[in-house]
Amino acid sequence: MPPTDTPHPLVLTLGDRELVIRRRYQALSIVNDILVAIWFLVGSIMFFSETWTYTGTWFFVIGSVELLIRPVIRLARQVHLQRLPGARGGTESEHDF
Repeated sequence: MPPTDTPHPLVLTLGDRELVIRRRYQALSIVNDILVAIWFLVGSIMFFSETWTYTGTWFFVIGSVELLIRPVIRLARQVHLQRLPGARGGTESEHDF
C-alpha cells in the first residue's frame, strides 16, 4: 500500500513512559467524568424534596467545578507529554479524553 500524507489514528512509536502517562491521565479523566455524573444525579434527586434543595444546589455547584477540571486534566497531560524527551506534539486525537 503506498504511503499517504494523512495522519494515522494509531501511533506506533509510543515509548513506555509516554504510554504510561497517557493511561494515567485517561484514568483520571474517566474518574472525573464519573464524579460529575454522580454530583449531578444526586443533586437532581435532591431537587424532588424542598428540604434537600439547598444541598442539591451545592451538588450542582460541585459538579460544575468538576466540569472545569476536565480541561485542566487535558492541559496538564499535554504539558506533561511535551516535556518528555523527543516529544512530537499533535500526534494524537484532540477529542480522546
